[in-house]
Amino acid sequence: MSDDPPNVALGRTVYDANGEELGTVRGFDEDGFFVTTRDGIDALSIEHERAGHEFGEAELMWRCSECGELGDLRESFPETCPSCGVEKEALYYWTED
Repeated sequence: MSDDPPNVALGRTVYDANGEELGTVRGFDEDGFFVTTRDGIDALSIEHERAGHEFGEAELMWRCSECGELGDLRESFPETCPSCGVEKEALYYWTED
């Protein structure tokens, strides 16, 4: 086993200590990271974010875990939060009606 810290990044597949796939990283907060675990749903997609919700149309956005800033998600996350300057690892996917 390596002594190197794990490389956890958006869109990266993560595994448990036994090598079993946990899912794909889809966001971070102060407690850790969120993982997509549903089979057959494209990770990080609007279909995944809206799965199970029967109301209104939702827009896929990013949100800053430091200051709460919301922004349009175009191609990818911004490199830093335009409001507080925190690195993009503090940004996560968010849906807004």
